[in-house]
Amino acid sequence: MRGRAIPLSIHRRMVIDFLYFARGIPTVPVQKRMSLAPLVAARAACRERPRWTAIFTKAYSLLAQEFPELRRAYVKIPWPHLYEYPVSKATIILERDYLGERAAWSFSIKDPARQSLRDIERRLQQAATAPIEEIKDFGRALRFTRLPVPLRRALWWLGLNIGRQRGNYFGTFALSVYSALKAESLHPLSPMTTLLNYGVVSNNGMLDVRIIYDHRVMDGSTVARALVRLEEILKSVVLEEVLALAPARDGNRLPHV
Repeated sequence: MRGRAIPLSIHRRMVIDFLYFARGIPTVPVQKRMSLAPLVAARAACRERPRWTAIFTKAYSLLAQEFPELRRAYVKIPWPHLYEYPVSKATIILERDYLGERAAWSFSIKDPARQSLRDIERRLQQAATAPIEEIKDFGRALRFTRLPVPLRRALWWLGLNIGRQRGNYFGTFALSVYSALKAESLHPLSPMTTLLNYGVVSNNGMLDVRIIYDHRVMDGSTVARALVRLEEILKSVVLEEVLALAPARDGNRLPHV
């Protein structure tokens, strides 16, 4: 059959680079079904509901304060070792239209544990609506992906294997979900130490939450315990913050997208 050749867009080249390095990471998913009915109800009571992305970003960074393994990475320079970061840096993946193509973009939030849900919401809102070139992380990705492939791959490798620089450019954990599209990914690929992923919230508040982790950095038992603690954080500290947002009558409400 005679078809047509379609040049690789800059976004497809980004994804190819990402997967080139993700394929060498021995990742394993661990899943827990969580009962979050009180949190679901509290969120529903908010006039401007915080995104689940904001809620889980905050909860996971609080979790990483207690589990240093979630702030570690396997790096190879100057020799293979684990590098531990003092705080978390979230890399959040979201979809934006660019040059007529729906594309996945990533941006980072440093130390979400110390930020309020409102502050995280504002960052998400900006990343979702501001022009692509005005978002620092997006603009850097565009400039980087226009470099020749050999140079790009060399810089990727260095960025992933120099401990301090890895945290600056890639963060300490990633969050990627499709739940807004009523779907979920069971084992997304990533070069990150951990990737947080969750499904669609059911009517009774049940939710499947997964951590996809680099087995070189930690074991499954650690991740299983972390998921148990993550549910506790969501049902305590984070729930209290969402409940505090419920009145939302201060006149400084955020736009909801």
